[in-house]
Amino acid sequence: MSEQQTEQTSYDVHAVEAKWRPVWEELQPFAADDAAVLSGEREKRYALTMFPYPSGDLHMGHAEVTALHDVIARYWWQQGFEVLNPMGWDSFGLPAENAAIRNDAHPADYTYGNIDTQHDSFRRYAVSFDWSRRFNTSDPAYYRWTQWLFLKLREQGLAYRKNSPVNWCPNDQTVLANEQVVDGACERCGAEVTKRELTQWYFRTTAYAQELLDCLDELQPTWSDKVVNSQRNWIGRSEGAHVDFVVEGREEPLTVYTTRPDTLFGATFMVVAADAALAGELVTAEQRGALDDYLVEVRKETEINRLSTDRPKTGVFLGVHATNPLTGTRIPVYAADYVLADYGTGAIMAVPGQDQRDWEFAKAFDLPIVRTVEPPADWEGDAFTGEGPAINSANDEIDLSGMGVDEAKATTIAFLERQGLGRGTVNFRLRDWLLSRQRYWGAPIPIIHCPVDGEVAVPEDQLPVELPELRGADLKPKGTSPLGAATEWVEVTCPTCGGPAKRDTDTMDTFVDSSWYFFRYVSPQDETQAFDTTLANAWGPIDLYVGGDEHAVLHLLYARFFTKALRDLGLVDWDEPFSSYLSQGKVINHGRKMSKSLGNGVNLGEQLEEFGVDAVRLTLVFASPPEDNIDWADMSPGGSLKFLQRAWRLSGDVASDAGTPAEGGDVALRRVTHRTVHDAAGLVESHRFNVMVARVMELVNATRKAIDSGCGPADPAVREAVEAVAVLLSLVAPYTAEEMWERLGHRPTVARAGWPQVDEALLVEDHVTCVVQVKGKVRARLEVAPDIADADLEAAALADPAVQRAIDGAPVRKVIVRAPKLVNVVV
Repeated sequence: MSEQQTEQTSYDVHAVEAKWRPVWEELQPFAADDAAVLSGEREKRYALTMFPYPSGDLHMGHAEVTALHDVIARYWWQQGFEVLNPMGWDSFGLPAENAAIRNDAHPADYTYGNIDTQHDSFRRYAVSFDWSRRFNTSDPAYYRWTQWLFLKLREQGLAYRKNSPVNWCPNDQTVLANEQVVDGACERCGAEVTKRELTQWYFRTTAYAQELLDCLDELQPTWSDKVVNSQRNWIGRSEGAHVDFVVEGREEPLTVYTTRPDTLFGATFMVVAADAALAGELVTAEQRGALDDYLVEVRKETEINRLSTDRPKTGVFLGVHATNPLTGTRIPVYAADYVLADYGTGAIMAVPGQDQRDWEFAKAFDLPIVRTVEPPADWEGDAFTGEGPAINSANDEIDLSGMGVDEAKATTIAFLERQGLGRGTVNFRLRDWLLSRQRYWGAPIPIIHCPVDGEVAVPEDQLPVELPELRGADLKPKGTSPLGAATEWVEVTCPTCGGPAKRDTDTMDTFVDSSWYFFRYVSPQDETQAFDTTLANAWGPIDLYVGGDEHAVLHLLYARFFTKALRDLGLVDWDEPFSSYLSQGKVINHGRKMSKSLGNGVNLGEQLEEFGVDAVRLTLVFASPPEDNIDWADMSPGGSLKFLQRAWRLSGDVASDAGTPAEGGDVALRRVTHRTVHDAAGLVESHRFNVMVARVMELVNATRKAIDSGCGPADPAVREAVEAVAVLLSLVAPYTAEEMWERLGHRPTVARAGWPQVDEALLVEDHVTCVVQVKGKVRARLEVAPDIADADLEAAALADPAVQRAIDGAPVRKVIVRAPKLVNVVV
């Protein structure tokens, strides 16, 4: 039967979707079997995609990431692996809470309603998730263990509380971790971030700074360079020295960190962060008023403004002097805004000759400038920050003159250590993770504050500390946690002394929930422990994690920290959570990010209604490599639907019985089929999903051509080809593939049919097509042996009648031969 004769055969995408969803619900083909992995019966694969925030229904971004992720998960099933592919919801935190407030709803009602909606949408979208492992981070059964892990980290000294200047979002009315501030603005809402002095809870991520950095070398081959470099830069390891400066009227020396101890001879003043506690300790009584006035102005500035290199330098003299330990010179100490309180010790030695901001400050306050590195002869700038020989750097005991930077640094550090004036030090840009949030919708921090016993951990048998419902309360952000108003919840008895005490009213950052959720998936119903260690070690680490670049620092860094901390608690034996990471691009429209305000949003539900699930999935996978952005304006889901209909029609044209051996069938078609299956495996494993889809399209075309050109629908090679199409399409278009599989006489589900076997003999080409060009235009195509010699190919090309006509008697100047596929005749 020809394709033209089958055009009228109905392919109703929505009827097909409605038909197969209940079948899959009953079969549960993607339920991971722990026993199969523990016994070694099957090799495991753990596939994970970042779980969503339930702040609305699924959107095009969800559609893209899950379509890409599903190609790998389904491929692993077809290859015979036991696959853990779970899904849940990151349901605590600002995105869900803010959405609920905007919609005048209680966060619990709004969040769980959206979870139900997204769950139904995911089911319709036919992603191969194991729904038996579903959970939400806002479930008390989950955050009980978030609180338990917090207490375990606290026992190890990895969770602590301190007072310090913190990032404050004036819009969300809560503190932010450093990682959640992007270019001086809140990562969530874009509001300019300010600083506040607050007592907050932290995780000691810096305890693992070096290991977090070192392990990136192991991840480099399987993570994108962009993500690895983002992590490296954020951790920011630098080698330098801590140098001690004696300060007038102070017993303890003032210690500063510098990456350039070789420039110490050029330190002509010191600068302390104006908002650091140190400034208040050093300032004299006469200068305190000036510092207080200056602080009022400093606190109006964002961190990004303070670090800007193109703004005038301001500051105030603190009334005290320090002594340069190498020159013995008495140098003034200033407070200024271009030094940050959380950098090093909150103070720097200012070397204006080698630092542009110090140069500008020195010029503004008429302070000495001493160059300690010789600039090039043609140097006409201000501070010279490059490398060169040391100058003006000698005293009676040390002489750096003429040394390069590395030698001068080593010599200076050795001298400081001998004299007890300093020590070589490694420093990191990474700061401890501030996890307190002054918001309602999060896991309560399981600490009780007692006037007698101080900070007291909530006993384990009293976990979880559940959120009070606060129905009818105003949950809009006000700068303090709404939980503070829940008097009955806040006021408790101290577990240690039995006296009156109060609960901690802050909640945890939602990134705490998502830093360990992948452990919980291995035993989500376990009520006795956070997760089963045996199962975690059997399933982990995650073989492939799929997500966006926006989490290149935030979530990935926190998850890596948690994994190392839990390893050291003896709860798991992995060092890194994600063996491989696939970063997907974004779905944009008309060259811009989708936005309601721009009027260029694309409604996923409408696309699914118009074209069907498979066409949307196929379009997203086929559009580009996974890491590239997809412009939906350039896409053609209608074209994808036509291709799927074309593939589906093939399944109705097969006339041989199921199980018919393919041997003896059309050899040319069999070669195309086996080459396609062979190449598809490598393309999927290298994440070239779009190319894999293109190869399936070529196979569909080759099969149709074979049927229509005389091979015939009864030829077993046709059945072999169409069955291969069904299995390969099951990775991308599961509804169409399942329908084809049934029409081919097989029982469901095609998702577990197994990868087609490849006959290596059919991969060996007995001939190839050689293109012959004359004057740059294709004039002939020759079928030749793959191993044909250059001379023989040249002779065959020149003897071809079409080539002879194109030459038309003109003298042949040169023949370029690229055997076996190209001959170029120059006349």
